[in-house]
Amino acid sequence: MDIRTDESLQYDFSTVKAATNDFSDENKLGRGGFGTVYMGTLGEGNQIAVKRLAWDSGQGDVEFKNEVLLVAKLQHRNLVRLLGFSIEGSERLLIYEFMPNASLDQFIFDPTKRTILDWEKRYNIIKGIAKGLLYLHEDSRLRIIHRDMKASNVLLDAQMTPKIADFGMARLFKTEETQGDTSRIVGTYGYMAPEYAMHGQYSVKSDVFSYGVLVLEIVTGQKNQCFQNGESVEDLLSFAWKSWRNGTASDIIDPTLKVGSSSLRDIIRSIHIGLLCVQENVIDRPTMASVVLMLNSFSITLPAPSQPAFFVRSNIDPEMPLLHEYSSSTWSNGFEKPKISKSKSRSSQYSLNEVSMSDFVPR
Repeated sequence: MDIRTDESLQYDFSTVKAATNDFSDENKLGRGGFGTVYMGTLGEGNQIAVKRLAWDSGQGDVEFKNEVLLVAKLQHRNLVRLLGFSIEGSERLLIYEFMPNASLDQFIFDPTKRTILDWEKRYNIIKGIAKGLLYLHEDSRLRIIHRDMKASNVLLDAQMTPKIADFGMARLFKTEETQGDTSRIVGTYGYMAPEYAMHGQYSVKSDVFSYGVLVLEIVTGQKNQCFQNGESVEDLLSFAWKSWRNGTASDIIDPTLKVGSSSLRDIIRSIHIGLLCVQENVIDRPTMASVVLMLNSFSITLPAPSQPAFFVRSNIDPEMPLLHEYSSSTWSNGFEKPKISKSKSRSSQYSLNEVSMSDFVPR
C-alpha cells in the first residue's frame, strides 16, 4: 500500500514546518532513538506533537509506513491518536495529538516529579496501560503486538490518563496466529522477554513481560536494571521476587508514596501481578485479559509467581560495565539475534567421567 493515497491523513509539510516554528529548539519536546519530537500549533489553535524521523534512524520507510497504517486504524482512550503524516523529500513526519504531561518515565524516574504521582494516579496508569494492551491483543479488529513497551512509550494527557505510543516496531497478526519469530531483534533490552531477546520469538506474552517490568517500575519509582537497594545496586526483578518470597514486598515500594492500609494491599497485589507477568515460562504468564480482571477484582485469588526471567542471585556490582551496557542498550538498529545452540541445555552438562561442566550462554 502507498500511504500517499490516503489524503485524509496527509499534512502539507510547509504547514507542519510553520506550526513548529521551523522545528525550533524552543519547540523541542524530546529526542528518542528514531528522531526528535516537537510541539506545534496549527492555524486554528490546535496543539500537535510532531515526530521528525532522523535520516540515519533505525526507523526506515517500512517502520514509518507501518506506524501510519497501523495506528490510523486504532481507536482507544489508552492509545495515542495519530492525526496524520507528512512526506517531503527525505523528510518523514508523524503528527500526533499533543500530550501536555509528556511521557511516564519523566515522572516516575524523577525524584521531584514522582511525588505528583500518588498511588491512586499510579494505579490508574497501571490499569489504563493494561486496557490499552488488551485492546491491541484481543479487542481491536487487528491482533497487534507492540514489541517496545516501556515507560518512555507511555504518554500522559492533562488528566494523567496513560496512552501507549510508538508503534513503529509493532507487528500485526492474523486472528489464527499466536506467535512469530524474527532474526532482527528490536526494542529495549531491559524490557524484552527472554524468548524474544535470545531466540527472536515473540507473541502477546512478550508484551505481557514488558508490562510486568513496567508495573514494577511504577510501584518502585526506579529503573528495571539499576534498582538502588541501600548501598548496592540490584536487578529490579530479582529484588522484587526475593522480597515477595520473603514477605517483605513493602521494602520495594517508592518511599514517596504515602501508603495507608488499603493502598498497601493494592500495591502488594500489583507487585504480585507484575511478578506473574515476568515469569520465565511463556505459558505461566497471564494474558492481558486476565491481568485486567486481576486488577479490577480483588476476589480473584492470584497464583504464586515462579522465578522471574533473568533472575540474578547476587548483588550486581554498580561498577560492572555489563550493567551499564545491559541497562542502556536499545537494539533499535536491528542486531542479529544471538545464535544459541538448541542441542545443549542451559542446565549442568556432564562428561563421561561425571565431572560437572559449565555451559556459558550469552545474554
